[in-house]
Amino acid sequence: MTDKRQRARVQGSWAKPLPKPQHPTAQDVQSEPGSWKAGPQSFEFHQPANPIRVIPAEKVIEKAGEYDISQGPSGVSRLRLIPGFLQQEEADWMFSKLLAELPWSQKTNYRMMGDAYEEPRLTCWYGELPYTYSRSTMDANPEWHPVLTTLRRAIEQKSGHTFNSLLCNLYRDGKDSIGWHSDNEPSLGPQPTIASLSLGDTRVFSLRKQPLPEDKGNYTYVEHLRIPLTHGTLLLMEGCTQADWQHQVAKEYHDRGPRINLTFRTIYPEPEHIGRKSFR
Repeated sequence: MTDKRQRARVQGSWAKPLPKPQHPTAQDVQSEPGSWKAGPQSFEFHQPANPIRVIPAEKVIEKAGEYDISQGPSGVSRLRLIPGFLQQEEADWMFSKLLAELPWSQKTNYRMMGDAYEEPRLTCWYGELPYTYSRSTMDANPEWHPVLTTLRRAIEQKSGHTFNSLLCNLYRDGKDSIGWHSDNEPSLGPQPTIASLSLGDTRVFSLRKQPLPEDKGNYTYVEHLRIPLTHGTLLLMEGCTQADWQHQVAKEYHDRGPRINLTFRTIYPEPEHIGRKSFR
């Protein structure tokens, strides 16, 4: 008798019987967005209310041309890329001259909370009026270097725009950079044209579209552009580019030589009561 009970215990006869599997009915299947719902005769797919969003692939612009990069309620955002605006020998001479003779210095900026930081590049300013961005001002400097005056006239002739001011940037190596921003200070007026001339080592100029209002500042799904700016290349940003896009020159983690970026623009007198806005 003892042997029989032991064998029964080993075989599991004392255990409670397992519940029978329950097969779901049509009512048990939830009709969630993007799910399959069991019907009397077949299964029906329900399209999700909010389709999965795809992150756009970054586009690269390298060839000379005119590019309408977006068009919206505010108007057209346009880029004009002109590689070889300066010939090699001429660009080499101008680069060496400006690197040695411009009054380069490191500007101190201020964040929203008032914290000071030094820009990760060197700059200098030319123009009859001062220029304010990132809560600090560069003093007026009407004494243009002769090379810069020559370049301004050549760029005005090529672009069809006139400029009265110039912000010069010196990226000493790959660690120097400028973060995401728009040149949208009130002193630049509506829809400013910025003419950007590159001299020296190639650096990548990136742009990203401003997000839609419903995205609440989320840049995950916006369009991105990538433009390698080579020695002697001229880039024009026109139309609504400053209103609808941001741009940057990011740090690079391999050897880069110095690069000078000359950004010609037009500055207007700014009434004191107008608040300054900047994304830098």
